[in-house]
Amino acid sequence: MPMHLEIVTAERVVLSDDVDQINAPTRDGRVGILPRHEPLMTILQAGELTIIKNGERTPFALSGGFMEVMSSRVTILADTIERADEIDEARAQRSRATAEERLKSAQTDRDMAMAEAKLRKEVVRLRVAQMKNIRRQ
Repeated sequence: MPMHLEIVTAERVVLSDDVDQINAPTRDGRVGILPRHEPLMTILQAGELTIIKNGERTPFALSGGFMEVMSSRVTILADTIERADEIDEARAQRSRATAEERLKSAQTDRDMAMAEAKLRKEVVRLRVAQMKNIRRQ
């Protein structure tokens, strides 16, 4: 018995489908959600969100957000989220390099925190983008 998943951002509905499992990055670590999971409300952090449907894994690069779990319905309110096929790998490489430079030149704790968050986001995007290349082989 699958559960219904809806992933939304401020701009669009990214996904509205029945799925078998969700693996999500939270502030307290990764969580796996199966149908009939106990109700849960949690903060999501930058990381790989994985959806499993009919044995097929679909990775997403998530920058953060919130997740509400009910027994047969999960809603993810994402800051930003991208499927592997939506990520321009060359652009993500350039963004990672820019974030690394900003991290090296950070003058304040705030600058350091912002650069670290941007770097985490770009590393996740690259990891997820590279998964599409693995699937093609």
